[in-house]
Amino acid sequence: MAIITIEEVAAALAGGKVLAGLDLGDKTIGVAVSDRGLSFAHPRPVIVRKKFSQDAAALLALLEKENAGAVVIGLPVNMDGSEGPSAQRSRTFVRNFKPLSALPFVLWDERLSTVAAERTLIEMDFSRKKRAGKIDSAAAAFILQGALDRLRALAATAAPPSAPEAS
Repeated sequence: MAIITIEEVAAALAGGKVLAGLDLGDKTIGVAVSDRGLSFAHPRPVIVRKKFSQDAAALLALLEKENAGAVVIGLPVNMDGSEGPSAQRSRTFVRNFKPLSALPFVLWDERLSTVAAERTLIEMDFSRKKRAGKIDSAAAAFILQGALDRLRALAATAAPPSAPEAS
């Protein structure tokens, strides 16, 4: 497993693989997966954190079941762009996961993803209690959707311009 850039993701998704997104919370790991067309992020149930070996086993099983070819993990950088303890936890998680899987990871700037996810859940009229159980997966979906949107933009700029039609 390697850390790759978003520009390298397409190569990792050959053969109908999907892209997964993760949001590491203190108590849960939010998970989302893309569709095969890499257009939409779909939240999955959170993984309740216990200890790393159990968390990793549950995540590996889910990623295999979903046919993931790469993983986008939220990197919670500070508003000024610096990295604090939360970002270091994400990097440590990836480093510890490395011996367990060949799946490549993309570290994705997730500033304000949890805030955006919470606003969406509030707009959907979820109670505070229901939001607490869904916030990490909703944040994972926001992280993943940002990466999917970037992939689509990269594909659009890489595509050759279409030839004018002959009249």
